[in-house]
Amino acid sequence: MTTQNSVSSPTDANKARRRLNFGFDRFSGLYVFALLVIVFALWIPNLFLSVNTARSTLAQEAITAIIALGLLIPIAAGVFDLSVAGSVSVGAAVALWFQTNGFPWPLGVIGALVVGVLIGALNGVVIVNLKVDSFIATLGMSSILVAMSYWATDGKQVVAGIQPGFIAFGQFKVLTFPLSFFYMLILAAILYFILEYRPAGRRLYAVGGNPIATRLAGVRTGRVIRGSLISSAVIASFAGTLLAAQLGNATPDMGAPYLLPAFSAVFLGATQIRPGRVNVLGTLVAILLLATGVKGLQLLGAPTYIPYLFNGLALIVAVALAVRPTRKTKG
Repeated sequence: MTTQNSVSSPTDANKARRRLNFGFDRFSGLYVFALLVIVFALWIPNLFLSVNTARSTLAQEAITAIIALGLLIPIAAGVFDLSVAGSVSVGAAVALWFQTNGFPWPLGVIGALVVGVLIGALNGVVIVNLKVDSFIATLGMSSILVAMSYWATDGKQVVAGIQPGFIAFGQFKVLTFPLSFFYMLILAAILYFILEYRPAGRRLYAVGGNPIATRLAGVRTGRVIRGSLISSAVIASFAGTLLAAQLGNATPDMGAPYLLPAFSAVFLGATQIRPGRVNVLGTLVAILLLATGVKGLQLLGAPTYIPYLFNGLALIVAVALAVRPTRKTKG
């Protein structure tokens, strides 16, 4: 009988569709990035196609990428950390407070990291033990951290007393790229290894996917959530020290502009490489895409509000794309 050969199965049809979309469901960000490069290269070739533009873009986005990578950890565990911007500001303020009071700058960096541990631990207590929703808990913590930053800096821009070694910590270049870029690559490699190949990464995704089933399976979900929040706060505090070292100063709210780009990168990254879950490679693709779009618009002379508009739209589109499979399943 030839009946079986005359009817194609749904599996064969699905395979054919996957072959025809050229991986657009996983690598759409790379396609859009390539399109942006082509558009800006043809529009403003002298400005866009330069080594200085590429170098400055990577240097500027290294801090955003570090914050986004840290933010990825609690989101993988199913909790939000809106206090990362405050942790950036406090990390910078603490690092400079130690220096302006006569302590060596490495002690200031260590102090900033210790404060990050305390911030994450306190977030964990409020969310896990007091059962406060992570959105509300970290939103309240962000306000507290802004107050701490204003106290540590006396509400002013701190520029005096900064030690040369601390400036070198943020501004020293390797192969014409700042150290922050290499710190970002190291952090991305470590997180990728943990999330993709270690039990800790599997537990993070399991808690974020179904905390009740994960707890019944014997995983201490509270410990996982606490650890994710501590990791996020420590990485954000470290990013704050790098930012202060790069700029040579600290202000009470210097972390605020990084909150929206970091969230945009993480959620947009969840639609890339491994669609449906936050992941390191997808986040880096999103950072590259957003940075290229913003830089191209800036070189075109776009108004100063354009980066905020661009990142805001990217966040909305990213979340809409991320929840689309869920809508299809329910519908």
